[in-house]
Amino acid sequence: MTDDDTDGVLRKPYRALSTGIVSVVLLIAFEATAVGTAMPVAARELDGVSLYAFAFSGYFTTSLFGMVLSGQWADRRGPLGPVATGISLFAAGLLLSGTAGSMWVFIAGRAVQGLGGGLVIVGLYVIVSRAYPEHLRASIMAAFAASWVVPSVVGPLIAGTVTEHLGWRWVFVGIPVLVAAPLALALPAIRRTASGPVVPDAPVAAFDRRRIRLALGISLGAGLLQYAGQDLRWLSLLPAAVGGAVLVPAVLGLLPKGTYRAVRGLPSVVLLRGVAAGSFIAAESFVPLMLVTQRGLSPTMAGLSLAVGGATWALGSYVQSRPRMEPYRSKLVASGMVLVAAAILAAPTVLIEAVPVWVVGVAWGFGCFGMGMVIASTSVLLLRLSAPADAGSNSAALQISDGLSNVVLLAAGGAAFAALGGGTVGAAHGAGEASGSHPAAFVAVFLPMAAVALVGAWVGTRLHGGPVPEVSVMDEPGVGEVPEAAEVTAVVLTDVRPDTSG
Repeated sequence: MTDDDTDGVLRKPYRALSTGIVSVVLLIAFEATAVGTAMPVAARELDGVSLYAFAFSGYFTTSLFGMVLSGQWADRRGPLGPVATGISLFAAGLLLSGTAGSMWVFIAGRAVQGLGGGLVIVGLYVIVSRAYPEHLRASIMAAFAASWVVPSVVGPLIAGTVTEHLGWRWVFVGIPVLVAAPLALALPAIRRTASGPVVPDAPVAAFDRRRIRLALGISLGAGLLQYAGQDLRWLSLLPAAVGGAVLVPAVLGLLPKGTYRAVRGLPSVVLLRGVAAGSFIAAESFVPLMLVTQRGLSPTMAGLSLAVGGATWALGSYVQSRPRMEPYRSKLVASGMVLVAAAILAAPTVLIEAVPVWVVGVAWGFGCFGMGMVIASTSVLLLRLSAPADAGSNSAALQISDGLSNVVLLAAGGAAFAALGGGTVGAAHGAGEASGSHPAAFVAVFLPMAAVALVGAWVGTRLHGGPVPEVSVMDEPGVGEVPEAAEVTAVVLTDVRPDTSG
């Protein structure tokens, strides 16, 4: 990245927009790290440790619908509407969870928050695609990545301190206060630079009702599968069967053809995003709970054990962005997934009393470095393999793969966790006490996720090649080409930083 590129996004035509959308990402980053720190205490006080996975998957389930809706909305009418609505729902969900009197109300708040998050993240992709010329996208994406560094360090410390001294509820109800600043900065700038349809003055196309129905099918199917995974009775096979019957055709209708066969090009890009994000986040969701209940760490220290990941994630994104690394992109992605698998394998070693707890922090730092390389590559390739009019729909497909993988793998991990008695872990213990029981419940989560991450190393070898999308004469040269040369210098879009909130 050149100095000119860095300065470009802060020049007068882009200054307000860049500041506004980076502020939105900063808010999402702070929420992710802060809520993840407070979640184990919230689940325990609401007598809902057995429903712990629902608190995460509830977010992802509704976000799947939000992503498809946002893609349709943004492609047809511009990203202003979905971004504004999404930020508002995001704040409303936090308030609902923060005032919940039961675990199910808490989960409902997470679901509202997920709908907002799905709207926002796809809208951000479309803003970058529309408002910035190709040569400036690297700089704004680098700013997105950097926005995670400070929250990753400060967020767990602040959230842990607030949780211990004021209570976990203040973590949730306090964050919506921060929504006003991103709204004031971002929305007017988005209205000026990226609103309306792709072709000005063109008739606004109607929403694709079939895709909306498929999106509802994905959310309903994913929710039923998650419920069945947590309710370990024979009767649960019925909602599991219904969920699968609804989910499979909906997914096949919304993702690029050939995604689950890892067809080269866009299908493999979309598949890899799901494999990487799902395995990593499903594992990370249980790290704070493991450290609090098994090793007796306070919520603050459990959250800080993952803080180094913010910096290493950004570093991994930067490393893959260098032009001299472009010929080795497939090897970087495969190596990144190997690092992710190794980190997930290393995490449960702290269940052995003789292993120091700092091992988790070190391992997760390497895993985040690998994720930085992988997520950056999928984000860059998605935009470059998408025609302008399809940026919203393709971005939604990428996020569906991401969110659906999170739901499915969290359901599987949550089922294994509950089956081996994980739901009772820490139920009678204070924030700083360790139960010392059921370590196998955590092992049953981490080992399968490591295996999934290793599958991603193979998928990473299939990102190049495949069909080239049609582009209009207004596009810049090379926008629709498969990035085999050293043109791609973007660092990262950050929708899947270690998002323990969802």
